[in-house]
Amino acid sequence: MPTPNDNHRTVTLRAENSARLVGWGILLNLVLGAAKLAGGIWGHSYALVADAAESLLDTLSSLLVWAGFRVAAKPPDADHPYGHGKASALAGLFVAGVVFLAAAGIAWESVHEIITPHQGPHWLTLPLLALVVAVKEYFSRRVLRLDAQYGATALKAEAWHHRSDALTSAAAFVGIAIGVIGGQGYEAADDWAALLACAFIAYNGVGIARAALGEIMDTVVPLETELEIRRLAGAVPGVRYVEKCRVLRSGLSLLVDIHVH
Repeated sequence: MPTPNDNHRTVTLRAENSARLVGWGILLNLVLGAAKLAGGIWGHSYALVADAAESLLDTLSSLLVWAGFRVAAKPPDADHPYGHGKASALAGLFVAGVVFLAAAGIAWESVHEIITPHQGPHWLTLPLLALVVAVKEYFSRRVLRLDAQYGATALKAEAWHHRSDALTSAAAFVGIAIGVIGGQGYEAADDWAALLACAFIAYNGVGIARAALGEIMDTVVPLETELEIRRLAGAVPGVRYVEKCRVLRSGLSLLVDIHVH
């Protein structure tokens, strides 16, 4: 039968694996952010500059997620007898705040660029954006695969943050393509694309915030999870009936309050 120490080692391993993957995401954001910033300045594309700003903000939010997993890996103590799992949910909530700020900032600057005459984007920014979309979507799926194993709110937030970056880049790609093909009179197409991408970013922020708040406020897990725990408990020799079963998510683990006959 698993002991509390075994359970803590499992949570610690999950937290370390999650923190390691988030660390790779931080490095990815820095590299892609620098590349997009250089491409946006050289290629006269505000959509690409805005995309770079979001990538650099992603670095900050990823650092918060990384720190949350490091705290979640700490063992239970006298002040936190159930462990420190909520730290990852708090990190997810901070990520949602960063997402909303990014959406508001990009929207503000997009409107400014739309009403200000400027040079159209260069077509060489398109291959860069295509590469960014592919890399970001791949990494988002990789984080989601780990989330499917661990069920951590912060991991889901991190995955969707990478995906929102991919969506922003995809919108910028479409806008720049319209600007390049349309020529004179379509210089602001990529700015409109950046403005449209803000809606996707804000929508993802709402989803991240709801999931994080749900965990912090001890929202129950899906019914299927409770039924599976009841089934496993009922299969233990000597258990005649499972009366009460309350299950809450705490970071990378589940807290179960169960009463059996």
